[in-house]
Formats: sequence, structure tokens, C-alpha cells
Amino acid sequence: MRNILDFNENWCFDGETVTLPHCYSELRQAVYQKSFPKPKGERVFLKFEASAMIADVTLNGFHIAHHEGGYSAFTVELTERLREENTITVTTDNTANDRVYPQKADFTFYGGLYRGVKLITTPEEYIERVLVTPTVDLEAKTATVTVKAEHNAGTVEITVNGETKRVHDTAEFVIANVRLWNGLSDPYLYSATARLDSGDEVRVKFGCREFHVDPKKGFFLNGRPYPLRGVSRHQDMEGAGSALTIEHHREDMAVIREIGANTVRLAHYQQAQEFYDLCDENGIIVWAEIPYITEHMPKGRENTLSQMRELVTQCYNHPSIVCWGISNEITASGAVTEDMLENHRLLNDLCHELDPTRLTTMAHVFMLETDSPITEIPDIGSYNLYYGWYLGELTQNEQFFDEYHAKFPDRVIGFSEYGADANPQFHSAKPERGDYSEEYQCVYHEHILKVIEERPYLWATHVWNLFDFSASGRDEGGKKGQNQKGLVCFNHKTRKDAFYLYKAAWSKDPFIHLCGKRYADRAENETEIKVYSNCDTVALYMDGKLHDKRSGKRVFTFTVPITGEHKIKAVSGDLSDTMIVRHVDKPNPDYSFAQEIINWFDKDSFDPTAFSVKDTLGALMANPETGKIVGAMMAAATESRGEVAKSASQNEALQKMMAATPLETLLRQAGPNVVTPDEIKELNETLQRVKK
Repeated sequence: MRNILDFNENWCFDGETVTLPHCYSELRQAVYQKSFPKPKGERVFLKFEASAMIADVTLNGFHIAHHEGGYSAFTVELTERLREENTITVTTDNTANDRVYPQKADFTFYGGLYRGVKLITTPEEYIERVLVTPTVDLEAKTATVTVKAEHNAGTVEITVNGETKRVHDTAEFVIANVRLWNGLSDPYLYSATARLDSGDEVRVKFGCREFHVDPKKGFFLNGRPYPLRGVSRHQDMEGAGSALTIEHHREDMAVIREIGANTVRLAHYQQAQEFYDLCDENGIIVWAEIPYITEHMPKGRENTLSQMRELVTQCYNHPSIVCWGISNEITASGAVTEDMLENHRLLNDLCHELDPTRLTTMAHVFMLETDSPITEIPDIGSYNLYYGWYLGELTQNEQFFDEYHAKFPDRVIGFSEYGADANPQFHSAKPERGDYSEEYQCVYHEHILKVIEERPYLWATHVWNLFDFSASGRDEGGKKGQNQKGLVCFNHKTRKDAFYLYKAAWSKDPFIHLCGKRYADRAENETEIKVYSNCDTVALYMDGKLHDKRSGKRVFTFTVPITGEHKIKAVSGDLSDTMIVRHVDKPNPDYSFAQEIINWFDKDSFDPTAFSVKDTLGALMANPETGKIVGAMMAAATESRGEVAKSASQNEALQKMMAATPLETLLRQAGPNVVTPDEIKELNETLQRVKK
């Protein structure tokens, strides 16, 4: 008989006793050690669900395993080295190297045994893996299910849907009147069981579904259009790091279900099997990928192939997964090289060899030219665009897709990342890019949601990100070490206002939400009250009296006068939401992150014939004198955004985009942590001394 036990308690870490899962955020080597008696069983294994990033395992002083890759599981056999009393030692290492991905990325590289360990005992003859491949015939309403059991015995009994066959390793079954795995509406799961005469038995779940992608009509599930609209997810959270429990995973899935998403991009690495299971059970379609990200390393080729092999084989049976992501923004810190292209071709071929049933994809950095040869390697593609946040204007997002679709009408294209950082402490009556306010995040996503809905050919779109996440290289927006593009805060509980915009677009559960609850103190005499709802009509009450009633779709805006403290209530049928606003004499400084840059055109001393912060970065850098001044300041701004920004600063396409951006815009987004108001004033005065 096979026995599987948690092996998570009583590990020694830095002289303390810890229970797995456990992680650390600094970059270092660390040792986990545990003593245990000899288990009962003919064969004894330890399955490490993950160890970041490199692991070396010794048993009773003998080195028995080395694993490179911090996000996939690996199994170690202990049988031959076991004694009556044993000591297992795992050295984990997340320090920098030139061969194991990731090395540069906008997220924290946690270390440790952060997903736990299983002790597995089996008979001498045992099953290593069971792979299930269903093929659906929609017209005949049947599914042909091929089951392969990898084992070390002579024959195996395989059972599917009540039918049993004894084979060497592979059996085929036909399910008539098949019940499809049908996304959110009916994510039905079958099971396949493999049994050996030794008593070993493995049972896996699978789903029967058909999908395809059309370059003009987008994604289809089981023969019907099924636009994929959803979010991305990192695996960490405040207070736990990457050491998430099953309860954490379930809570995250509940948030995905609440917002109404039907897809999730599990970025930028293989995630916990428990979460893939939850996606299967809840009908959430998954983009799964490896951490081949930001920077191509010539010595890392074998590691990309190894991590892809593990991702595909370990996640093969999940019906939720429809594509394998072979890289993310890999050209961000360097040009496309032949070695990079060859690495991607090998990954693409490996995916098709291991799994002919799914598609391959890539997430391209927004600076990558659309006719680059790398865009043609995977089956389908997607772009990460941040126009209206990092650079450019919001309208450039739709311009990009319209131009791409017109130029490549037979290519499948998606929107793999988009977002704007927001700290729920910051608010503005006049939100603008770079102020980190909740209000600008709402403006941004209202625009992008409209872009998406008007372009049905986008095969999948994923908000970056569902949750704020740890990014140790960042120091911006009032929080050090966080990327704040999440629709939900790093605690995975506090929903920002933009969360409810998507809930209004995607969820069928009626609700009403007043935006700006955290924006109580307002200095204007008239203020905008915004409501997000999936109801058709919203009434707004002020101090108990009906102020106005509006019909519309998702976004309802009202202008109300404020003279003191007022209770605002939004109502639709039996649903309601309330908030308090109060008039104040001057803006609350706690609400502001981005300093207000002086309007130099209003100053009598301003000389339009000389340079100023109103000039574009390109114009300033082209002048030898102003270029030296601004270049030093831009280097400091890049330093504050961590390693990814430093790498991206070498990208020629990005530099071209930045050159067309006014310096004032870049300074506003950098914020006072990088350049103070006094320094801006001094900078402008210095620039004004240089004639054009």
C-alpha cells in the first residue's frame, strides 16, 4: 500500500524549530535539518513540493540529490541510505548565479522550503506517474481518454468511468455522452485510477474539454466563444511571504471567484499543485509558465528546459491549463540574439513534444518590436503594455492593438499585463499618472476595460496584478519593497476601488460599491462621487435625501456640493453602500504622494527660449550641458526602481519612448523619494540658464 504523510514538523532552521511551509526573504544559503525514525515501507521517498532556488539534500551525511529551480517539485528516494535513526539535511540557496532562473525580475526571490514536504512509502513495485490525455469530439459528444501509467511492474490495471483494463502501461477509453469540463458554468472532473498487483495505487482527476483560438474571434471553449478575461497572481502575501497554506490558496481563489474572472495567469513560475487543483475545481482557465524572465542567460539554457519539463509533466493532468508560457519580457534587458531565439525554439519544441494538446505562448515586453522574429516562435502571443502608467498616454494601448491586428490579422494576440500602482492611502480630486492614488488607478482601468471590450480578438487579458506583491528592488508610492499594481492589497483582503470595476464587469452577483471611502477629507466645494455596480440603476442619497438617480453600465458618477460632514448612500433595489465625506479648508497632506510640480509657465522669470522641465527628455539629453545634468538625475531615478529598471534602461526601444516624454512627467512619477520639490525647483533654475 502507498502511504503519504506530511513531513513538515520539527525542522531545525537557524537554531530554531520551525514547521513547513517556511521561507526567508534575504538572499543567502540556509540549512533545514530534521531527525526521524526509519519509516515502514519497501521503498521510501521524500517529495519536496518546492525549494528555492537551489537545493542539496543529504541523508545521514550522504549527498543524495541536487535540484536547480525554485518552483517545481522534486522527489528523492531514501531507501538505500536509511538507518533506524536518520537525519535529513537540506541546504537551500537563493543567491545570485548565471544559470538558474530567475535572476532579474520585479518580484522578491524568497528562499526556503516554502511549500512543504511529503513522506511517501510504497511497495517494491510502484507507480511513478499517471498521465491522462482526453480528446473530445463535440459533434459525437464523446471523449477518447488515453491513460499512461509509468511504473516498474509488469502490468497495471487502469480504471476510467467504471471501465477497467489491464495493460502494460497505456490504456484507451471512450466516454459516451461525455460531461464536459465547461469553465465557470460546470467544471466537471472525472478520475482515473492505476493499480498494481503489489497494492500500489494512484488516482488522478482530469477534465474533458475542447478549446481553440481564432485570430479574429478570440478563445473558444467547447465550441463556443469564451473570452478569457481575468487577472494575474503571484504566490506571496503579507505576513507569510511565499509560505502559503492551503487556507491561503482557498482564500485567494475566493477573491478570484468574487471578482468574476474566468482566467488567471499564474506568473511568473510554476505554482502550488493545490492552486492548480482549485482552478480545476472552480473552472478557472490557466496560463502556466516558467521563470525565464527579463534577462537571457547563455548559461541558463538547460535550466529553462529542465523547468519546462517539470512544469509540463507535473501539471499535465490539469484541465484548467490551456497554454504553456515559455518566457516573460525576456528582451527587457537586451537585444534579441540568435542564442535567445534558439533557446525559445527548443522550449517551444519541448512543449509540443511533451504535450501536443496545448498551445505555447509568450508575454512580450511593450518595447519589443512587433516584427521581431521572437514573436513568431510560440503558437500564440501576448503583450505587456503600460501606456498611461510608465510611459505614453492611455490611448496608445488601443493604438498598439489596432496597428498590430491590422498588420498581423492572422496572428493570435492577447493582453498579458496592464496596470497602475495605487496606494489606498493616496487620493486626488484631479488624479493623474504617477500620483499613486486610488482614483488614478480607477481612471486607468476604466479606460483599459473599454479597450478590451471593444476588441474581441484579444484571446486573453490579465490584469497585473490581482494582489500587491513583494518586489524587494522597489521604493516608490509610499511603500518600500512592494509592487502596488494589485487590485487588492498585499494582505490579500483590502480591496481597492478598481477591484469593484472588474467585479461590475465580470461578476453576475449583484452588488453596489461607493468609491473613495478612504478619501473622506475633501477641499473642493463640489466633489465627484463614483459608484461601481452591475445593477442598471443607482440612486444617490445625501444626508438622507435623494440627490440624484442614474441609469447606466458599471460606472455611475454624481457631482455633489459639500459644506460640512455628509453621509452619502448609494442604493439599487435592496443593495446599498455608505460613506462619509467632509469639507476641509485645504487638502489633507496624508492623501498626497506625488508632489505638485510648479507650473513654470506662470512665473514671470520663466524664459521660454531656455530649457526647462517642460522639455522632453530627448531634447534635454541632446544638449551636452543639460544632458549631463539630467543624466545624473535619471540614473538616481532608475536606481530607486530596482534591478529590472536598471536592465530595462539599456533597452533602445524604451529609451526612444522615454525621449519623447516631458521631463516633468517623469519627475512626477518618480516622486519625492527620488527628487524633492526643492530639487526640482533648483533643477529647473539650472536648466533655465541654458539657451536652446
